[in-house]
Amino acid sequence: MNQKQRYMNVVIVHAAVTDDSAPDDRDVLDQVDAVSAGLKGLGHTVTVLPCHLDLAGVKSRLLAVRPRVVFNLVESLDGCMRLIHLFPALLEAMALPYTGSCAEALWVTTHKGMAKAKISAAGLPTPPWVLADEGHDTVHDRPSRLETNTIRKPWIIKSLWEHASVGLDEDRIVSMESFQELSDRLQKIFIETGDPCFAEAYIDGREFNLSVLGGPGGPQVLSPAEIVFEGYADEKPKIVGYKAKWEPGSWEYHHTPRSFDFPDTDQSLLNTLNDLALSCWKIFGLKGYARIDFRVDSKGRPWILEVNANPCLSPDAGFSAALKRSGISFIEAIGRILADALRRGF
Repeated sequence: MNQKQRYMNVVIVHAAVTDDSAPDDRDVLDQVDAVSAGLKGLGHTVTVLPCHLDLAGVKSRLLAVRPRVVFNLVESLDGCMRLIHLFPALLEAMALPYTGSCAEALWVTTHKGMAKAKISAAGLPTPPWVLADEGHDTVHDRPSRLETNTIRKPWIIKSLWEHASVGLDEDRIVSMESFQELSDRLQKIFIETGDPCFAEAYIDGREFNLSVLGGPGGPQVLSPAEIVFEGYADEKPKIVGYKAKWEPGSWEYHHTPRSFDFPDTDQSLLNTLNDLALSCWKIFGLKGYARIDFRVDSKGRPWILEVNANPCLSPDAGFSAALKRSGISFIEAIGRILADALRRGF
């Protein structure tokens, strides 16, 4: 353990939840328990603070506790992920060191349209998308990249802001005859739900998650994981939807296991995914820990789906599984995440 990390006063801050909160929101409590145990195992004093829209009140609590560093587990405020950047922005204004990525990186990566535009601008592969700007004009990303008749091929409609596969199910896989028809569908969902969405070209292929952990020598890509779609019929879309992630009683939950075992023939692909994950870490200025999700099409081409700057740290989540497979204990990872926060400074 780094000597300067001994006996620090650490505050874990998480989004306030209730007994009525959805499973994906309440999962943060499991993260709090795991991180708290890790911090105490490193010898630190731990205080847990729920965060809500009363940021002035949260600021007063922080000033009273006077932490050396904040472990930021705030994924949303008042159940809204588009507010994810407000708490770290407050910490930056207070010059309080905190774990994970900065407010700007959290804002950009959470808005999937902005994230995809940044990925594309860097020359990295991401599926073509159509963005309906909350009921206004529709923007098509680089339409020249779209193959002939792509509009008739399947598109997957995703929430623009929400992560954790919120709202994602098989009904969101659609085929349209025109961009106007696709735009109309996005606008209809927005009117009905208030949730702005975008459409992304559906890549029918393999799905990979690559977790990245910060360290004194720079970011380390952990053992790659593949989501295996067991027993999926040809006509059943291969997606990791809300059921697969959060409904233990569902068929999808039990037929999308995570695998870390690959044949030698996959090594070149895995090397490419590793390089792409590091490129995402760099272009978004990520810190501490992250996860990058990929699809690989039938021709073996990788596509970046999403950059998650604050992936779940629950014991049963993908990041923890990748740590274990990489021979890194959870408590060691917590120490490295803390050290990355202190190196950033203000």
